[in-house]
Amino acid sequence: MKRVTLILLVATLSGCGQSEIPEQKPDVATVEELAADPTTLKELREQCKTDRTNMGDLLCDRVAQATRQRFYGDGTVPYTPSDTPPKF
Repeated sequence: MKRVTLILLVATLSGCGQSEIPEQKPDVATVEELAADPTTLKELREQCKTDRTNMGDLLCDRVAQATRQRFYGDGTVPYTPSDTPPKF
C-alpha cells in the first residue's frame, strides 16, 4: 500500500512541470514615437481593432492618441478667414 501511494505521488509530481514564466510585453512606445512612424501605427491600429484584449489598453490608447495627433497636426490652423464676411 505504501509503494502504491509513493508511486502515485511520484507520478503526480512528475506530471507537474516547471511553471512557464509569462512573456513580458515590450515597453510600450510613446505617442510621439508612434506618430512618427505611420507604418507601425497602421499595423498597431489594425491589431487593436481585432484583438484589443491581447494588445492591452495602454498601447491601444496610445495608438488612438497618436492617430489623432497625426490627423489634427500641431493644432495651428493654416487658414484664417477674412474680417469681412463674403457677399453672395
